[in-house]
Amino acid sequence: MTRTLVSLNTARSDVPRTGVARTAVDGAQGLTLYGLDGEERADAAAYGLRRALYAYPSEHYGFWQTVRAQALVADWGATLPWGALGENLTLAGLVESQVWIGDVLRFPDCALAVSEPGMPSPGLNEALGFPHAAKLMASSGWCGFFLSVRVPGSIGPGQRFELEPGPRDVGILELFRERMERAAAT
Repeated sequence: MTRTLVSLNTARSDVPRTGVARTAVDGAQGLTLYGLDGEERADAAAYGLRRALYAYPSEHYGFWQTVRAQALVADWGATLPWGALGENLTLAGLVESQVWIGDVLRFPDCALAVSEPGMPSPGLNEALGFPHAAKLMASSGWCGFFLSVRVPGSIGPGQRFELEPGPRDVGILELFRERMERAAAT
């Protein structure tokens, strides 16, 4: 199976940004242990090394485009831009059900380790333009996942990557559902 970085997205001050959305950039970008070189984060201290990058499967974008159109937020056929769900990396060929904590995504010039699932935030509702986007993410389990940087280097759109299996103790969906149940109980 071919796994590819479809889009590299950033929240730099020189790129327009609204809500959680990031904007696609052309070409490779430098990558440090803390994430993309020069990316501005609203709360960098809260993210730390374990949440250096957020990845989201491109396979889910058709669903979000359809739901936005049904909510009368966008025209039918309107393309939701990569990065709209707040991800740094829009990936093809790898969805949450195939990812485990500790798996490593090996790109040509860097390596990234899966650290935890993404969690829906109120900012997602704003970014997608309808009030129940976060609830839909919670119920679908299409949460994406955070990555830590194991080997810094550079990364760019169109690059292929390999998935090196980790210990296979905890899956992304398993951990996501457990966290959602805990949040609902409080």
